[in-house]
Amino acid sequence: MNEITQTIRDLPESSRPYEKCLKWGPSVLSDSELLAVILRNGVQGANSLALANQILSLTKDTSYPGLLGLLHMSLPDLMKVNGIGKVKAVQLKCIGELSKRMASAAARPRLSFNDPVTIARYYMEHLRHEEQEMLIVMLLDGRNHLLGEQTISKGTVGATLITPREVFVEALKFHAVSLILVHNHPSGDPSPSECDVEITERIYRSGELIGVKLLDHIVIGDQKYVSFREQGMLPV
Repeated sequence: MNEITQTIRDLPESSRPYEKCLKWGPSVLSDSELLAVILRNGVQGANSLALANQILSLTKDTSYPGLLGLLHMSLPDLMKVNGIGKVKAVQLKCIGELSKRMASAAARPRLSFNDPVTIARYYMEHLRHEEQEMLIVMLLDGRNHLLGEQTISKGTVGATLITPREVFVEALKFHAVSLILVHNHPSGDPSPSECDVEITERIYRSGELIGVKLLDHIVIGDQKYVSFREQGMLPV
């Protein structure tokens, strides 16, 4: 009897993911075992562990193999796996979103608007998995307290598509005194483009005219970031 045809109950208790978690804690489980616990049930001919391995194998030859690949799989992609219906596909997508929000929540207490690395950590898990560019504006009061954050653009962050007006409409709505721009590069390379530099300069100059200061523009890559402020790239 092989893994494909046997049920989880046919496995020795020491090999069952759920029982292993109860006895030793979740840290001892492999990625497929963790996924099997979440899936709970398999299908005819494949137990939950075999099903978990099938799902992970779909990401093997992608840019994001393993668990990270789940964040980049669509609901239709997941539902192509025999045994993954709409409910389980939604559950898997929600688990991915939950992991990103947990990472942001863990980074928030250390968030300092004078320290770009803390801002990069706060947004890293959210933005580094995005397949489109997103531009977020963080809006601050006179004491550098966060008043709010708004997504200004999702798609291509281009100088012809993003105007200072869009940014400062939000700033004035929140009565912000200063702001920080954050956006991602789906390529994983956070090196600012000419377009990034142009947008930054236009927004900085416009802010000077109306009294809302641009403190920084942080570009997020894959576990890397570039801060205009740290690199001395803000206009003077």
